[in-house]
Amino acid sequence: MSRPDTAPPREPAPGSPEGTPPLHVASRLHAFNRFELKYLVPVDQAAEIRDELSERMDRDLNSPPGGYGVWSLYYDSPQLRFYWEKIEGLKFRRKLRIRHYGDPAGVTDASPVCVEIKQRVNRVTQKRRITLPYGTARRLCDARETVEHGPKERPFVHEVLDLVVRLNLRPTAITGYQREALVGRGSDTGLRVTFDRRVRGRDRDFHFGLAGAENRFTIPPHMAVMEIKVDERTPYWITDLAARRNLNLVRISKYVQSIEAFGLAPRSVFHLGDADCPPPPATPLDPQPPVHEAPVKAGAQ
Repeated sequence: MSRPDTAPPREPAPGSPEGTPPLHVASRLHAFNRFELKYLVPVDQAAEIRDELSERMDRDLNSPPGGYGVWSLYYDSPQLRFYWEKIEGLKFRRKLRIRHYGDPAGVTDASPVCVEIKQRVNRVTQKRRITLPYGTARRLCDARETVEHGPKERPFVHEVLDLVVRLNLRPTAITGYQREALVGRGSDTGLRVTFDRRVRGRDRDFHFGLAGAENRFTIPPHMAVMEIKVDERTPYWITDLAARRNLNLVRISKYVQSIEAFGLAPRSVFHLGDADCPPPPATPLDPQPPVHEAPVKAGAQ
């Protein structure tokens, strides 16, 4: 498959303007680089792996028992430029999204969210984001207005504006899932492992706090996405665990999966469907029909 808009992205000028006075308050801008490995595992096996990892890792302080909600509003061009960059495996590619942590039902214009640019440079995943009130974030990304920001945040805000204006970005998909997170301890402080289950979303009603918005599963609900995230190299004992449990790396993107599940683009070779992940057979104690026999819908909660 070929992508209809192939013009190379134009990078904003790096750095802040000379002579910019220092901020007197902490910047809301956050950035980090890391390597990511992804696996698709059955939910019950994910729970076993999580328990095993807990012997050498700690639960993220922001991850309560049962996990927390992660909801992302993705922006793309009318020709789905960011989607096609992922499909074609470009060594440099970006995505723009607004992300909310927690229950989306109570989101108001004052709720804190992250405006985030996630980009891939060769094998390194980079994230840059700024925390803003939800209403301000939508003014920046939807109304394409300059919003109040500190001097150190100016390059990032200008880059977001450049992307949404130059590429005519618009809300394209919302994804949501329940995440449990573990963090490394001791010499493994750069290690983070997450388990995302109940991956679902929608291609309309692009407002986090919208009551009655209908979502559907984009990854079979009996499967979870396990991600290993490291600053430099993966600890040997993590590699051993993956080999012992016959885990296979997958090239999966929740955004790409959503675009194809919603019929916004043809299904690629990377798409995961029910046939690729058959549910476990029903037992006498669980006589429910297999998940793929009927359409599955999920609520926003």
